[in-house]
Amino acid sequence: MNLLNRLGLFGGVVGVAAIGVLAGIDVVKSATMRRGREIYATEDFEVMRRDRRRTVTTEDDVPLTVREVGPADAPLTVVFVHGYCLRMESWHFQRTQLEARWADSARMVFYDQRGHGESGMPATPSCTMAQLGRDLAAVIAAVAPSGPVVLVGHSMGGMTILAMARQFPELFADKVIGVGLLATTAAGLNKSGLGRNLDNPVIDAFRLAVRTAPGVVQQARGAARAIISPILRAASYGTEVSPRLVAFSDGMLGDVSVVTIVNFLESLELHDESEALPVLADTPALVLCGDTDMIIPFSSSKALAAALPRAELVRVQGAGHLVELEFPQVTSDAIDRLVRRAVSSRGKRESTALVGELERTDVG
Repeated sequence: MNLLNRLGLFGGVVGVAAIGVLAGIDVVKSATMRRGREIYATEDFEVMRRDRRRTVTTEDDVPLTVREVGPADAPLTVVFVHGYCLRMESWHFQRTQLEARWADSARMVFYDQRGHGESGMPATPSCTMAQLGRDLAAVIAAVAPSGPVVLVGHSMGGMTILAMARQFPELFADKVIGVGLLATTAAGLNKSGLGRNLDNPVIDAFRLAVRTAPGVVQQARGAARAIISPILRAASYGTEVSPRLVAFSDGMLGDVSVVTIVNFLESLELHDESEALPVLADTPALVLCGDTDMIIPFSSSKALAAALPRAELVRVQGAGHLVELEFPQVTSDAIDRLVRRAVSSRGKRESTALVGELERTDVG
């Protein structure tokens, strides 16, 4: 191993270790205190892998894996965008609960963001919020070229929606009729919660290690993940949850390349999509967050909702960052309300028909 590789490996492992120190010992300790009784012993967490699959190619030729549930000719498409270090399966409960509720009245679309899940690995310079916004626009153009769309994003997925709104405001004049922003923020991630640790020289050193010797850093994946995983897991849940659920979310984190983890850190640190907020002024919106979220504090979601005139703010008591997994029914109910508000407010014939369809398929 040459000197450059040694430096890359050293910088990578030390950099990740420093994240743990900066995040605080109590956070790491709390990661072992979130396992509750087993309520998902028979849950089929593989169901989404059997859904219809297609590939959407981005403008820079990164293949994105997309899965769909519901009729291809449904009057409404709802696109779900996952967060950092996750994949489309993070929407598992919404996929099952809302399919049962909506039946044939809506099609749900899920996809893995670049560098995550089954999607392709991108070049480092393309790991930006702006590019993620363009990826989302490409997915919409491919899977829903006609008809109304509701977008639902969690954490970095919500930032992706805001990035698309800033770059493609025309889509929100007619195409996108509703937006769900879960555990996310328009700006200031590096000023609150655990995100404050993004702005420090140790993280910068780790980024340099990835740029200079990505292969070596990836080989140190086990050591890096052993430090990062407890921190992110501790932030994931605010209550005691099913051991199988912990294993499920841990599996998503474990599958993400360390290179991907680091490549998006700078974009998260610099994230500011405040210019998107006026674009959403007339769009029905949902802002939902757990009040024990250590990554996106509830105060950030409260500020986001205040900037969106047509937003419903939902505070989920006791929930951590993975609110859609920790309190799935609360999350699904809120998304359902968003969809109903969105289609009711759209004064076109297709939306009027959809309201009737939703009423007929209401099981709640």
